[in-house]
Amino acid sequence: MDDPDLAARVAALMPRAKADLTELVAIPSVADPRQYPPEKCRQAAQWVADAFTEAGLQDVHLAPTPDGSHAVLGHRPPPPGAPTVLLYCHYDVQPPLDDAAWTTEPFALTERDGRWYGRGTADCKGNIVMHLTALRALGDDLPVGIRFVAEGSEEQGTGGLEQYVAQHPEQFTADALLVCDTGNAAVGIGTATITLRGLVNVVVTFSSLRGEIHSGMFGGPAPDALAALIQTLSTLRDPETGATRIQGMDCEGTWEGVGYDEQRFRADAGVLNGVQLTGTGSVADRLWARPALTVLGIDCPPVVGSAAAVPHTARARVSLRIPPGTDPTAALDALTRHLTEATPWGVQVSIETESTGSPFRAGTEGPAYTALDAAMQQVYGKPLAYLGQGGSIPLCNVLADTYPGAEIILMGVEEPRCLIHAPNESVDPTEIQNMAHVEAAFLRAYAGPRPSGLEAS
Repeated sequence: MDDPDLAARVAALMPRAKADLTELVAIPSVADPRQYPPEKCRQAAQWVADAFTEAGLQDVHLAPTPDGSHAVLGHRPPPPGAPTVLLYCHYDVQPPLDDAAWTTEPFALTERDGRWYGRGTADCKGNIVMHLTALRALGDDLPVGIRFVAEGSEEQGTGGLEQYVAQHPEQFTADALLVCDTGNAAVGIGTATITLRGLVNVVVTFSSLRGEIHSGMFGGPAPDALAALIQTLSTLRDPETGATRIQGMDCEGTWEGVGYDEQRFRADAGVLNGVQLTGTGSVADRLWARPALTVLGIDCPPVVGSAAAVPHTARARVSLRIPPGTDPTAALDALTRHLTEATPWGVQVSIETESTGSPFRAGTEGPAYTALDAAMQQVYGKPLAYLGQGGSIPLCNVLADTYPGAEIILMGVEEPRCLIHAPNESVDPTEIQNMAHVEAAFLRAYAGPRPSGLEAS
């Protein structure tokens, strides 16, 4: 049922939401001490702790995690018979990358063309403000218990919170877990992300000679390690379509949820005019239901400074995103076997495993998803849509394994135009307003006695 009073309270809080986000964006909380002082992350963590204390949570504090970062934890007990909901976000951000590519200062919130620009405006400080706005709109009339956690090193992927959850499972027990680090398929389309791709990263090194030799004297019969690398990597894609092709892996999956319009994808991804998209099937198939290989980097002689010499060694960092239903160990074995068998001319090849992560699929049949659908219809006037995400959030698998009876919902303010992780990141403030309204309406709809069944495994 519509609640105009709740909508009005959320709308009235938007000037405060903008002020909060302005303060948060101004703190360069990049969790990499090689780039930014660690005290900036501590400053952001304390800001979050103070804000959520003021919003009514209890015992909000900074908890050290094994990777050296600080998680912000807090809670509020449930009314008798009511369920508990975990609210997740992260306060660390990606580095700005190329400052010259930003139209405005990365760490200063700037309004332009109806959007708010700045690093973290969407990922994930916009979601922090969304949580705050929802809690403030409900005030003392909070119908569920709350557990709150803000992570401090999500963007670095160093796993501090995942390890902390494993060590302190009792601190995160809840009936529904709102992992707010994703967003809608587009502005105005209320969406839950129900799948995440897993990850297999390797570094592959090719060696063919004891050292570099003159290309004029020896080039031709002397095996070129860089050429071997190029030829090997080329076998990982179909030569006509560019689709990922790895021996022993299913590369033909299909996506059943909301689609992704090809023209919108081209615009969102910044594909140049005349350049074809790679792969076959729908864009959604390629993004969320099939393996996707990317060569992240290559070590070889640079163009400027290179000599007339046959390269004796070369290496590449290769990333393989894997869809739900694919075991990361099996994917690593298939990728390793493919690279080894495709290496030409007897060139020596070594493959180092850098990282692996499991894909994730949420169950959508429980009461939390029913309540979220009702909230989305109340705010957006249309049923809840489902999409996948090409990225990986390892915490989701940890939560799913630790709390097998909990419903996990991924949602938030990050839609494709936000350009998260890129220069000129931005957020549409109507998404902060509408998704804060959704969250508040969800907490109301979800309230009521129900068994938790959530003993930590």
